[in-house]
Order: sequence, then C-alpha cells, then structure tokens
Amino acid sequence: MVEPTVPVLVVIPTYEERDNLEPVLSRLHAAVPTADVLIVDDASPDGTGELADALAAADPRISVLHRAGKAGLGAAYLAGFAAALRGEYQFVVEMDADGSHPPEDLPALLAALDDADVVIGSRYVPGGVVRNWPMHRELISRGGNLYSRIALGVPIKDITAGYRAFRRQVLEELDLDEVSSQGYCFQIDMAWRAVQAGFRVREVPITFTERERGRSKMSGAIVAEAFWRVMCWGTSRVLRRSHGRDDAVSGGPVRA
Repeated sequence: MVEPTVPVLVVIPTYEERDNLEPVLSRLHAAVPTADVLIVDDASPDGTGELADALAAADPRISVLHRAGKAGLGAAYLAGFAAALRGEYQFVVEMDADGSHPPEDLPALLAALDDADVVIGSRYVPGGVVRNWPMHRELISRGGNLYSRIALGVPIKDITAGYRAFRRQVLEELDLDEVSSQGYCFQIDMAWRAVQAGFRVREVPITFTERERGRSKMSGAIVAEAFWRVMCWGTSRVLRRSHGRDDAVSGGPVRA
C-alpha cells in the first residue's frame, strides 16, 4: 500500500467551478489528509480562481496555477503534470472539480499503485457505478469506450475515464510535449501512450455521480475530436501490425 508519507499531488483543473471546489477539497482532505492539491484555473469568470487563492492562503496543502484563458482540459493537466515534476511528488492524480470523481475512492486508487504504474478509476469494471447520468451521456461514454477499445486493441474498459493516478516515472518517460489532445480524448491519449510504453495499467471500480451544480463541459467538438484521433491511432496500429511492428499490447516491453 502507498505510504501516507509518499508525496502525492492531486491536479484539479477548474473552469467555472466555484460552487463545487470547496466541498470537493474538503472531502479530498478527509479521505487523504496528506495529499497536496494543485488547482489549475483557466481564468474562470465566475470567481473560481479567486476562491482557489483564498483556500490556498488558508491551507498550505493547496496551491493554484492561474492560466490566461480557457485552453482545454488536456493543456490544463499537462501544465499540472509539469508542475508536479518540478517538485518531489512520486504520485500524481487527476481529479475533476465537479464532485463526479469521489475523493473517498482516492485511497483505493493509490493503493492499487502497489502493482501498477497507472490506475484508472473505472465506471465499467465490476463494482463500478454510474449515478444520475442522462441516458444519452452514458450511451456516448460506453460507445466511445467500446470504439476505442476495439480500434486500439487495449483491454481497458473505461479508457475515457478522467479519475486516475500515475507513478512519477510514467510522466517522466512519456513524451508529454507531443500530447495535444483535449477533452476526454486526452484521457484516451494518455492511457494509449502508457500501454504502448509498456507501463502497467490497472482499473479499480468507482462510483461516478453526475454533478449537482454547474454545467458540463462536454460538447460535440470534444466527441468529434476523440472519434477522429482514435480512428487515426487505430489505423496506424493496423498498418504497424501488417508490417509486423505492433508492440502496443502483445509482444511489447513489459515493466517489472
């Protein structure tokens, strides 16, 4: 099990999450009191950044990275990863600010790093639960995961999930400068790169609950980006296989 003294940084991107931020942080520190938090705010017009600054001033475990404007989820996480690697953090966590990723499940994600390099909080493995999501959203999510799983040839049930924990080594060894995906395609991209690099990816069940406050950032453009990029990656994989060069899943490097 991950020792409580191991430095852990939870990266939480925010854009107009003022009503959700404080309750999520309270639950997070109740679950893992030693975790540090980096809030990456994209100049939220609702004052989320100012609230984050006030919370950081009152709690040394919280810090804030202000960005000039809304530049996408992927870019926010990459900025957070860069900050984590400048520090001594050994484990880095992705978590949404809207409460859909239960902080109470974070100890299970961290514990699973005992025998994994990337741990995904999964809605679609046994024990995973989805609550209060409109049927069309769940169908899009399940369809996107099935499509990605088939196209990329990976066994990950919830490759679009945004609640996950990384060992520092993963972020150090992946070429993050090449990652340009946004939206939930960023999550597919990161998992796909980890699999290709031979890192051990494990899923643990979580209870995902649709946000109670604020608006979802999902859009048709986000879905279209994911569809297009996965199609390109899948086509490239098929071409590599046809030339005997596919090491993405079987026959590739395996981390000890």
